[in-house]
Amino acid sequence: MNATLKDFAKLHFIVFLWGFTAIIGKELSISAADVVLYRTGIAAIVVAGFMAMKKLSFRFEPKVIAQFGITGLVIAMHWFLFFESARVSNISVSLAGMATTTFWTSIIEPVVTKKSVKPIEVILGLIVIGGLYVIFRFEFDNALGLTLAILSAFLAALFSVLNAGFAKKHSEYGITFYEMAAACIAIAIFIPLYKVNMLGAVAEYAIPNLNDWGLLLILAIVCTVYAFSASVELMKRISAFAVNLTINLEPVYGILMALLIYGESEQMSNGFYYGTLIIIGAVLSYPIIRKQQRKKSLTRP
Repeated sequence: MNATLKDFAKLHFIVFLWGFTAIIGKELSISAADVVLYRTGIAAIVVAGFMAMKKLSFRFEPKVIAQFGITGLVIAMHWFLFFESARVSNISVSLAGMATTTFWTSIIEPVVTKKSVKPIEVILGLIVIGGLYVIFRFEFDNALGLTLAILSAFLAALFSVLNAGFAKKHSEYGITFYEMAAACIAIAIFIPLYKVNMLGAVAEYAIPNLNDWGLLLILAIVCTVYAFSASVELMKRISAFAVNLTINLEPVYGILMALLIYGESEQMSNGFYYGTLIIIGAVLSYPIIRKQQRKKSLTRP
């Protein structure tokens, strides 16, 4: 796909920003669902303002807008499960569960793109699952948080594959605007149902305090508008699998930041770190294996 070293460096910076989102989510005083509501709402407004200023078109075929809308619904549930996972367990467990994104992508991408399954991607995905098995053995008390994170990872893989297809045909800003707007509407409908039926609380939207607003602006503008739009643009040159494999480094960045910020509350058993190392090994081995495969294909008569 003609990706450059600069593209991959930019991708790693984006993944670093995403690793920081779990920390922001934990610091916010409002519920996970409310976080997603304000995050997507602010993001949609900022992107709309940028597009208007740059005179970028909002016009897409109704079928395409519907596709963006469905993807936005997937994104809303992905973020809700991700933030909820961090709250019922901790940031480290949540980020480790997100590493299954690679495995899910290796299954979803061939189905959506109608391409043949690449054995190496399935193998690396299974290695990631093996790393998670090690984590599960030693961190069973955090099973609920890890399960929510794995479900979130499945949805992350799904919308990444869908966006990889959209990025080849449409502007990354148009994609981001419609998906954020759809995600905001979806979570706005979900919140009253969730709070009444699941939490037994009043069906109302939380009002962020001053500290929350500052964190939400960082989350929406830096970690969402910039990071999300830039990642969609990179998918024009980098495959969804390669993007999601790199995203598996999100636990590394996030766990290191969490340890620095929260100290002992984020310290895990040795088994957790062994499992995480297995996941990192799979991530780092992929570009090396792909490079060797390309060399072999070029040297074949």
